Amino acid sequence: MEPHLNIAKTFGALLLGGLFASFVSGFVTIQGVIYLRMYPTDAIGIKLLVLTVWLLDISHTTVIWSALWSYLIQNYGNESVMDIIHWNIAVTIVLTAVLTLLIHMFFAQRIFKLSKRNYWLTAPIVILACMRLVSACVTTSEMMHLKTFSRFIEQIRWIFTLGLALSSAVDILITASLVFLLQSNRTGMANLNAVIDSLIWYTFETSSLTTAGTVIAMLCWLVMPNNLIFMGLHFVIAKFYANSILVTLISRKKIRQGRAPSSSMEPVPVHLLDTRRPSNRGSDDDLAGQFEKEMAVRHSEQKTAHLQTTTVEINVERSVQYV
Repeated sequence: MEPHLNIAKTFGALLLGGLFASFVSGFVTIQGVIYLRMYPTDAIGIKLLVLTVWLLDISHTTVIWSALWSYLIQNYGNESVMDIIHWNIAVTIVLTAVLTLLIHMFFAQRIFKLSKRNYWLTAPIVILACMRLVSACVTTSEMMHLKTFSRFIEQIRWIFTLGLALSSAVDILITASLVFLLQSNRTGMANLNAVIDSLIWYTFETSSLTTAGTVIAMLCWLVMPNNLIFMGLHFVIAKFYANSILVTLISRKKIRQGRAPSSSMEPVPVHLLDTRRPSNRGSDDDLAGQFEKEMAVRHSEQKTAHLQTTTVEINVERSVQYV
């Protein structure tokens, strides 16, 4: 660490990072409650995922405040403690990685189904996400073993950099894959395209914070390794990931209800109907299958040109939840 310790960039960075992480953690809890009220009939697997994310988020916040207590209260006025890596600081890194892995696997599963079981598209996401977890586990283990930031920076700095880089790469791959798959399923129907546009917008919106937070933390780590600004930012990354998955799940109903204005040039009226049934399998339908049915209807219309209008029912409730 620096010979002349900068309190603002060490103790201050940890305190502000912990406060902001706790603030976002409150939103995670609120959104978890909102999700359970809005989607009581979702599959049990998704409910368990939300519960696991919430428990990990609470554990992460608890460990953060345990670290702040160790640095700011138990060792108050002792500047030399800033070079010491307390166990709770090291644990925050692996908890962030576990939470990140769950969110990455959630989106990887959706991409797998939406792409009609395309292993070539999904496998790189899964492999890189697992490598990110391994990197975080090694980072936590080495921090506990080396016990000081100066020794960690000197001996194995690259492993923490690798973990942040892998996390950013997975976020970019997930966003690019979802946008590509949604764009490839566009049709000539204005209402369906409006839903796809909404899905693309939410994809960018939910991934932008996680990607930006990870990249900024990595840059601070590379440029300023001798202070703890990077660690304060790293506290918040886990909260952004937990928030992203809950926003994705909650926004399904909003997207389903948000229809595009009807156009006089639109040849086929589209009715967005809520056909969700109280079944544990209701949320596992394939989005790609929905679009295939839509295209089949359009092909049938071309063969029966004498019909003036055809009503097409699209189950958006089950479609949008894959993104």
